[in-house]
Amino acid sequence: MTVDFAMISSVANQTSIQAKEFGFTKGDIVQEYMWDDDVDEDVRQAIEGVTGEDLQDEDYDGPVDGSIIWWRDGDDEDTLSDTIVDATSPLDDDAPCWILTPKPGRTGAAMPFTIRNAAKGAGMNCATPVTVSKDWNGVRLLPYGGREK
Repeated sequence: MTVDFAMISSVANQTSIQAKEFGFTKGDIVQEYMWDDDVDEDVRQAIEGVTGEDLQDEDYDGPVDGSIIWWRDGDDEDTLSDTIVDATSPLDDDAPCWILTPKPGRTGAAMPFTIRNAAKGAGMNCATPVTVSKDWNGVRLLPYGGREK
């Protein structure tokens, strides 16, 4: 088997660039919700590379500067709404909060209206979805009246 290191480097660089687009900066503490063994470790490592800090789990109770939620279809929509409330409650209005979900065609891919409904139930709006890795898309959550940055 031949390994294409140029392709691996390109994918890693792409993930790093996209991590910066999350809006996290050096020193930010980012809390991670609904982690499971299917998450994209390259995305996690890229966020940690940008912030210089380890991602914190759901039980972390210190101050946070942003959050990510790994969500898959089949998880309960009400649970997603509750998780959004938990993830956004400690944040300032302009702090980044993202829902990451498998891309269409992948196991666990979520319908956009499900994410929008859960976000609306939690008092949030969804920005335009973006690709964050080969298998995952992300959507930034914004408070009502907030604008995509």
